[in-house]
Amino acid sequence: MDSFVVKPPTSSKFMNTRKVVLSVIGVLLIVFSFFAAKAIIDSKTTPKPRPEKIVKTVFVDTVQNGTVPIKVPANGNLIAKQRVELYSEVQGVFRRGSKLFKTGQRYRSGETIINIDAAEYTASVQSAKSSLYNLITSIMPDLRLDYPEIYPKWQEYLSSFNVDKTIPQLPEMTTEKEKFFISGRGILTDYYNIKNLEQRLAKYRMAAPFNGVLTEALVTEGTLVRSGQKLGEFIDTGVYELEVSIRKTFSDLLKVGEKVELVNLERTDTYEGVVSRINASVDQASQTIKAFIEVKNDNLREGMYLEANLNAKGEDNAIEVDRGLLLENDKIFVVRDSILDQIDVNPIYFSDKKVVIKEVPDGTMIVSKPVVGAYVGMLVKVFEEQSNL
Repeated sequence: MDSFVVKPPTSSKFMNTRKVVLSVIGVLLIVFSFFAAKAIIDSKTTPKPRPEKIVKTVFVDTVQNGTVPIKVPANGNLIAKQRVELYSEVQGVFRRGSKLFKTGQRYRSGETIINIDAAEYTASVQSAKSSLYNLITSIMPDLRLDYPEIYPKWQEYLSSFNVDKTIPQLPEMTTEKEKFFISGRGILTDYYNIKNLEQRLAKYRMAAPFNGVLTEALVTEGTLVRSGQKLGEFIDTGVYELEVSIRKTFSDLLKVGEKVELVNLERTDTYEGVVSRINASVDQASQTIKAFIEVKNDNLREGMYLEANLNAKGEDNAIEVDRGLLLENDKIFVVRDSILDQIDVNPIYFSDKKVVIKEVPDGTMIVSKPVVGAYVGMLVKVFEEQSNL
């Protein structure tokens, strides 16, 4: 009997259905896992930290418009108002005087500063005087005979004549005959030649024109001095001038006689000066003008550096604040109901640290010190102590 094997039924349709079911189940599992993970993540909500509100304290000033003096800063070095450069007009050996010719030596007005040996030249002057004396003596007999009315005054002139002293002035000649007679004898020519020699002889001695100090000494005693050689420099220590340069815009505002406060470089001493002169021309390169401030003080020295604040003018209805408070667009911060705000202003004048502004209403509370990170709408707290501008 034939045996047979029963095979399980197989169908391709069944296999396909199984694959589809498994694929759908896999997709559903993935989608479920995605939504489950999202739900878990969303369920873990961390509360965001609330930022702490910081209120900055600001310093303010209450505006009170008024007249603001505009001061023009200037500086320079002191120079003596009176100074003399000493030059020799004659030649000779420099002789020692009552004081040594040294830097820092003080001389009174009229006191000899420089004394050059003039023995040889003095002898020639005396010789010329002696010749004139002899010439006048030779005409005296003729004057007694021909002009007895003028003889006495010429006799008196001879009596006062001294070759060791300055030649006296000739008697006044009142008539034409007298002038012709005296001039014809060569007396006038010799007289004026001697006056010329005396003028040159006086140049061998230099006297102090005022009380002062020798600031430069280029020769010493025993030196052979030549004509035209510079010997030194002499200044008056009583009055000094400060030469400063200011902008031409203030040239019509400065006035001669205006008082100026001066301060030294260390800002330890102050002095009071007066505008003595103002140059009429403008420096084309720097567009500035020169002003000269006169100052007197025993503690001052030539060459000292001083700073000056010139009162140029007064600006009405204005206030003065620090330059750091003025923003780039000509605005400043103000406080309104504890909130920062900005207002437009009109800057008039800038100095190194300050600025003069206008168009700020009276009673406005402006920020007097810069605030880091300031912005419009910022909540602030006003410092209790206030001052008025």
